[in-house]
Order: sequence, then structure tokens, then C-alpha cells
Amino acid sequence: MEAAAAANEGQPNSETLWAILRKTGLILEETARRQEETDRMVKETAKQMKETDRRMGHLGDRFGEMIECMVMPNLLDKFHELGFVFTKAYPHASIKDAKNKIIAEVDITLENGDKVMLVEVMPEPSIKDVQDHLERMEKVRLHAALRGDSRKYLGAVAGMVINNNERDFALKNGFYVIEPSGETFTITPPEGSPREWQRAHCKQRAGLPPHPPSTFVSSTPRRSSPVQYGWESGSAVPPHER
Repeated sequence: MEAAAAANEGQPNSETLWAILRKTGLILEETARRQEETDRMVKETAKQMKETDRRMGHLGDRFGEMIECMVMPNLLDKFHELGFVFTKAYPHASIKDAKNKIIAEVDITLENGDKVMLVEVMPEPSIKDVQDHLERMEKVRLHAALRGDSRKYLGAVAGMVINNNERDFALKNGFYVIEPSGETFTITPPEGSPREWQRAHCKQRAGLPPHPPSTFVSSTPRRSSPVQYGWESGSAVPPHER
């Protein structure tokens, strides 16, 4: 009897079991409440991050516009120092060609009768931005080829801050690099010869007959005609076709 009583004393009674269950239930309720609070905070943080990304994107757009305003007035002069005589400069050209599935936007376009320079402007260009501009060059040149434009297309990347890796990547891919220098900006030519997107190449990709080689002009920039400063609203149609 004494042994059985001793064994019973070591086991929890019903009141103790209920107390343990109630405590466990309270702990589970508190855990669930904290989980709900955590979920709410995560959702709120995600919402705030989305709003921050939206504002930063808008700020980036505005910053890009500021860079354009700083670069545009002297861009013709700067390229003239490199031997290019561009007679037109205009911002925000866009192409929306549903028939040929070509959609593109260009921040700044410089052009003359022989060449077109497409300038992409960003606060701090990344490798991906440079790659995107390579794709943009292909699209715009193909669209131009479909319109009978035989000029050569070149590209440039402009940024307020350009890191060494991004600068080298852009130059190796045949782009001019435009970046601040004191109160003005400098244009660094690409390594070797600048890359040129030509009509024959683009039309071959599109399955169209290439333009006769005799229509191509020398890649050496002309210096014979004076620079004419003019600003035009963005348009996908080159002025010589209007």
C-alpha cells in the first residue's frame, strides 16, 4: 500500500493536468498573436519598400532629366571636337511599331545626313543598362532599316556616376562614354573604332534585301559643314523623312 501511494504521489493529478493544458493553450494563443503581428509588420514593410522603390524610380527619372538638361546644350560641341558634325539634337524619341513588334525609347538623339548617335542617360549606369542599350541599338537600327534609312547608327552612354567596370564594359562594346568633369563633361571614345549599326546587317536579320554597299559613307566623321544648333521634339521619324 505504501509503495502504491508513493507511486501515485509522483503522478500529476487532474487539476495539475488541466493547469498544464491551460498554460499550453495560453502559450499557443500568444504565439499565434505574435505571428499575426509579425505577418502584419512584414506586409507593412513590403508596402513601404514598394512605395520607396516607386519614389526612388521617380527620383531616378527626374535625376535622369536633370542630367539630360546638363548634357544637351553642349553635346553637339563636344562631339564636334571628336570630328562629328551633328546638325540636329532632340530628346525623348520613341518608337512604337506594332506591326514589326519594335518598341524603344531613346533619351537623346543626335543626327546628320550620314550618322545617328543614340545617347542613353542614367544616374549611375550598370552593366545591365549597357546591355539594354545594345539591344535598343539593334531595335532602333532595324526600325530605321525598315524605313529605308541608310545612315550608320552609333551609341553613347551618359551618367552622373560611372564606375570603372561599367565604363570599361561600355567602351569595349563600342559605345562613347559621357560623364561629368568639373563644371562640364567629357566624352571618352570607345576602344579602337566605335561600333556602327548599319542597314545591311539589320535588314539581313529581318530577312530583307540589304542596301547596295555603294550607299555607305566613310566611317571618318566629316568636318566640312558647320554645326547648326536646333532642338526638336522627340520623334521616331528622322527629320530628313518628315
